Amino acid sequence: MTTIIGIEYDNHSLIVADSRVTDDGGRIYAHKVMKKIASRGALLIAGAGEVAPCDIAQNIWVPPQFTAKDKKDVYRFMITKAMPSLRKCLVDNGYNFDEDKKDGARFQFLISVGGQLFDIDEDLSVMKSEDNIYAIGSGGSFALGALYAGATPMQAMEIACKVSAYSAPPFYEETQSK
Repeated sequence: MTTIIGIEYDNHSLIVADSRVTDDGGRIYAHKVMKKIASRGALLIAGAGEVAPCDIAQNIWVPPQFTAKDKKDVYRFMITKAMPSLRKCLVDNGYNFDEDKKDGARFQFLISVGGQLFDIDEDLSVMKSEDNIYAIGSGGSFALGALYAGATPMQAMEIACKVSAYSAPPFYEETQSK
């Protein structure tokens, strides 16, 4: 499981992620090569939930070119170009969207492109938050509450890790300029 925070500021976006990975049996994994934030072309991708779709999106997917025209409407780029491309890559690499859900959501991504953040659900719907604050994963609601109470992103991560057994330091952060 996971805790990932995303904040979109006036001139950049910030994504912070924990580093704990667990399997279905509850075994804990942590290794410096298993980062939950990846750079793919012009996109930063942070993933929570099932490992397979996260691995595919963060290591196999080649996102579409982000052009000067796309910069004028990044939301549209995500819906019309990025998500169809990601869906094809997931399916081509064996991900079955029709498979019954386990307990709750299967996966969720925070994607930054052009310094703008997007919350991507398991059906690849593209969402934006009016307050520009995002948190996903098993510790996401705890981190979001901490952020709304005035915590810094790192303080919010520490709080989420204290109450979510499936999240733990070290934390990794990435920024992307607008």
